[in-house]
Amino acid sequence: MSRKHALAFLCLSALGAQLSSPARSQTVEDFYRGKTVSFMVSSAAGGSYDIMSRTLATYLPKYLPGQPNFVIKNQPGAGGITAANQLYGTAARDGTVMGGLQGNIPFEPMLGVKEATFDARKFIWLGTPSTETCVFTVWSETGVKSYEDLRTKEITVASTGVNSNPSVSARLMTELLGIKARPIVGYTGMANALLAVEKREVDGHACILWSAVQALRPQWISEKKAQFILQWGGIKEKGLPDTPFVMDLVKKPEDRLLLEAASAPLALGRPFLLPPDVPKDRAQAMQKAMMAVFADTSFQADAQRQALDINAPRSGAEVQQLIERVYSMPSDVIARLRQVSVQ
Repeated sequence: MSRKHALAFLCLSALGAQLSSPARSQTVEDFYRGKTVSFMVSSAAGGSYDIMSRTLATYLPKYLPGQPNFVIKNQPGAGGITAANQLYGTAARDGTVMGGLQGNIPFEPMLGVKEATFDARKFIWLGTPSTETCVFTVWSETGVKSYEDLRTKEITVASTGVNSNPSVSARLMTELLGIKARPIVGYTGMANALLAVEKREVDGHACILWSAVQALRPQWISEKKAQFILQWGGIKEKGLPDTPFVMDLVKKPEDRLLLEAASAPLALGRPFLLPPDVPKDRAQAMQKAMMAVFADTSFQADAQRQALDINAPRSGAEVQQLIERVYSMPSDVIARLRQVSVQ
């Protein structure tokens, strides 16, 4: 190579290095500055999950380098499965799309739901602000005071459909404790179900979230209009010291695993996530920002004002660990869970 050609080669190499170095050294802040992040929510506008997501979206720019804008995109459908499929299949994997799912959605593929075409273990989980507790509730006028009473006396419980959470919960308690609860399906939404209990169309409800009771029917507590027979989920509620925690009642190891798997959606609460394969530094920045928002006192005050429960935040790593644990449970436990969950 001549001296002239060698000099030209060196100049071109130097120019190439200068042109490529910004891309190689781009920071998270560089990437997000001026960007808009699409925040896909797997429920319709106006519900508590949508409100939680919108509140998060106003605080996340404060803690994410580059301070991008966040725009909520409601994507209801198939009980949340539509959003999960899109986040897994077609959403951008560069950190400009995130999502929020109901706690049961990550386990739908495991239960054999054909419409669920995603692998929950491959999502990048950002965290969850809350852990839910389910309460088996019976109207006081029925005379039922304990779960032992329900082993001899059948009651009716309000439910939306045969495979909805209240119906599944009734079957689960029958499987584990031998209680007698017959779901009456067709009630659209929690508000109608609670009204049905008050009007004595049904005797109770197999799975009211304790946070919902406190927000929607505080008089059931203060006026003792309802009996809270059982509780189960991610945590034992301090506000229910006299209500048995089902995990304390179940003794057989295989039954305890079934209950743990069935309670996992409650333990997840309202998890948020990124699609798979987002660059590691951006994913870590988003995870850190999410946990910082959960700890922000102004965010907590906003959440409390809107009756949003922030009771037990979990990190993305903890959410991932919980999902992995349930998916790795013995096949016979998963088979029992499917039998209880899908009729």
